Amino acid sequence: MNMAIIPARGGSKRIPRKNIREFAGKPIIAYSILAALDTGLFNRVIVSTDDEEIAEVAKCYGAEVPFLRPKTLADDFTGTNAVVKHAIQWYLDQGNPIEYACCIYATAPFVASQYLKEGYVKLSASEKSFAFSVTSFPFPVQRALRITKDGSLDALYPEHIFSRSQDLEEAYHDAGQFYWGRSNAFLNDEILFSTVSIPIVLPRHLVQDIDTLEDWKRAELMFSALQMGKGSAE
Repeated sequence: MNMAIIPARGGSKRIPRKNIREFAGKPIIAYSILAALDTGLFNRVIVSTDDEEIAEVAKCYGAEVPFLRPKTLADDFTGTNAVVKHAIQWYLDQGNPIEYACCIYATAPFVASQYLKEGYVKLSASEKSFAFSVTSFPFPVQRALRITKDGSLDALYPEHIFSRSQDLEEAYHDAGQFYWGRSNAFLNDEILFSTVSIPIVLPRHLVQDIDTLEDWKRAELMFSALQMGKGSAE
């Protein structure tokens, strides 16, 4: 069985009620639910939450909420893997084995079913443990600067001060959208950011971390521009 797990606790601090706040006309969690359902890959699309209101919104958009997450797994310090493990173990305890699980963040309105499908295809065809979304940095990280204690600038990588940008290795970062994994890899706490994972590379315009209200506004503007672009193409 394949399962999508969307973590969505109720206690977000920087953006209150973040996981069900309206984004371009829908609660932001709706985009993750609908993308997962659109793939046709999942036997279960569940939302793991400790919050009754989030649970009701999730159900309205087609997700299942088979349990309310324990408060001990809904604080500011609980990592995503612990939440995914809890959901997988809950199903195992019900006699339902999970082969592949995909954690999809609730605040990922740019997540697209085509990349979720790509992640599943590449992971299932490999011997790796995980496949997750990444994107490239817009500027070579080897040319990064830091501000010193006295307020001046210094190179983080002085050996590359005179390197041409085009000669430097391209670097990538976690896109913060989805994480496919074999259920045993999640249960055994395998290290995601390692050679047990394969990348699903997203274009940079589909990646926006949303941690502040400024991030939120920027993401909505980007989303609107993309929708207008689609309309023009049609």
